[in-house]
Amino acid sequence: MARGTARSDRKALAHNVRRLRQDRDWSQERLAAEAGDLRQGLMSDIELGKANPTLTTLESIAGALGVSVGDLFASPAARRR
Repeated sequence: MARGTARSDRKALAHNVRRLRQDRDWSQERLAAEAGDLRQGLMSDIELGKANPTLTTLESIAGALGVSVGDLFASPAARRR
């Protein structure tokens, strides 16, 4: 995977997790708990684009938010369709 692609994927993930969490008026702590008792620090790192979460973690976050893992990586243009 190209470095730029990985960076843009982390940026999309960060944006989408934050937006979806805020849409529900949840704190990072609440999302971490809803996703199976993840660390709040991990949620912060994901939202800052600093983390490379595992597939299992992504599935837990997506499940808590009621979306697919693919939705966590959707670009803004894809969401407007």
